[in-house]
Amino acid sequence: MSRLLDPYMPRPDVSDLHEVMVEAPAEFVFRTACDFDMESLAAVRAIIRLREVLLGAARKERRPAGIIEDTLRMGWGKLEEEVGRHYAAGAACRPWEGNVVFHPIPAEQFSTYAHPGEVKITWTLEVEALAPARSRLTVETRAAATDAAARLKFRRYWRWASPGIRLIRRLLLSAVRRKAEREWQRRA
Repeated sequence: MSRLLDPYMPRPDVSDLHEVMVEAPAEFVFRTACDFDMESLAAVRAIIRLREVLLGAARKERRPAGIIEDTLRMGWGKLEEEVGRHYAAGAACRPWEGNVVFHPIPAEQFSTYAHPGEVKITWTLEVEALAPARSRLTVETRAAATDAAARLKFRRYWRWASPGIRLIRRLLLSAVRRKAEREWQRRA
């Protein structure tokens, strides 16, 4: 686990971290990641659609947008940002519901938020410069239920949903790496 999310969620029920090395400068990789449209990937769209079908969710029309803009539109709140280095977001929701609604929680209230029946979720985009044109891109997600009933529902959901969620993270990192390296090489 990275330490960026510790002030917001030091003891998660679930923690998931993925990283990839990128042959491009950290700030360039960060910008590429923030502006990347996850749903530009057919496999990601298929996983999202499968979740909608399994949970009976209504299809939502969306405008193509980068990760940051897209998640803010969905209801996530920004917890912290250091431009060019990291971005952290968080929300409360009931992810086991088909038409999940994300509620932003102010950063200063996130760690103590305890509305019954919900799960708090945090995620990051982090970039570490390893050399002038080499970086490590990391995404971390943490989740913690606000009570025992929500924890039970979340565990049931996570058991079947986590493989798709983890695959989305890996697909995202690979696609951002390819795009950042390709565009950096064009500029170099």
